Amino acid sequence: MELNKDQIEFLNNHVIPTVNSEYMSKIIDSMLNISVFLDDFESVSRLEDMKLKGGWVLNETTGLVDIRGSFNCRGKKLKDFNGIKFGRVTGYFNCSNNELTSLEGSPNYVREFFDCSNNQLTSLKGAPQYIGEDFACSNNQLTSLKGAPQEVKRDFYCSHNNLTSLEGAPQEVGGNFYCDNNSLTSLEGAPQEVGDSFYCSDNNLASLEGAPQEIGGCFYCSYNKLNSLEGAPLKVEGDFHCYNNKLTSLKGAPLKVEGSFYCSYNKLTSLEGKPKYIGEEFDFDFNPISKE
Repeated sequence: MELNKDQIEFLNNHVIPTVNSEYMSKIIDSMLNISVFLDDFESVSRLEDMKLKGGWVLNETTGLVDIRGSFNCRGKKLKDFNGIKFGRVTGYFNCSNNELTSLEGSPNYVREFFDCSNNQLTSLKGAPQYIGEDFACSNNQLTSLKGAPQEVKRDFYCSHNNLTSLEGAPQEVGGNFYCDNNSLTSLEGAPQEVGDSFYCSDNNLASLEGAPQEIGGCFYCSYNKLNSLEGAPLKVEGDFHCYNNKLTSLKGAPLKVEGSFYCSYNKLTSLEGKPKYIGEEFDFDFNPISKE
């Protein structure tokens, strides 16, 4: 399989090699001379290919293009990847701010971050399944997260879409999880542990069933339609924000909140269910109940 002239030009315009081509060429020459192999490459011929193509190589067996470095086609009004199918990327892959309706051709492995935000995506089918850092798919037209990687080492962004549930979401997120500003009516499908903060504000949630049970940072569920905190995390290492909802009690609230607990602008007539431990401020202003 061979790439055509337009595809080669497309790659050369958007691939960012890990090091400059002259330096890379010298390194590869020395490797070839002493028969040393990098663990990222399969053979001397692949090293030669990398030398000639300055950061990318076509695997003629699979037809996939591997990139030693990063790929950045942000803001180019692209509708697709020009017929190219990517394999492994040792840097980041940024295809945000385009007109993509599909992720067909995306790499299956990205060592750093993957950003497909601000496109016209309705599905994550074809998305990378290994992400070494962040995964961003905000500001699209997604109605489902099916196809998303099931583990994200750092932050996961799916804000400003048309999601009604989190089915298909990653089950392991090492950093923050952003699903705010959607149309969520349920948190079913959310990861059960989030390394940092969880953002589900500005949705249509009536309950927190399905929410992660352990939060390493803060938990934000303000500006929803919550009439209960049932399903809330058991433990929150940072602040808990549930203001501007329809709560009449705090039943279901976390047992322990290391930071502050904010539940102002609700309809609280009772503080029943208040966390047993709040490390900092407890704010329930602007509720029917008066401060004790």
